[in-house]
Amino acid sequence: MNTSRRILLTGLAGLAVAPTAVAAAPAIGDATVAEERFARIIAAAHAPDQSCARHAERYADARWPDYVVAARAVLDARV
Repeated sequence: MNTSRRILLTGLAGLAVAPTAVAAAPAIGDATVAEERFARIIAAAHAPDQSCARHAERYADARWPDYVVAARAVLDARV
């Protein structure tokens, strides 16, 4: 599976569980490395201009805290 498809599927998974996880969101400051990385992947998948990797990366760097809740929900669902 190529990288862009993997990022898109990860973003869809994060989008699917985000509404249910928002209510139980703990502080973002204690995010683990795995949660931060996964949140960056989800943020990159939701970037407005996905045709340019550089724009998606900048969007992910700026917005990853917004996606920590979704990342935690997806990681918790795996266990």
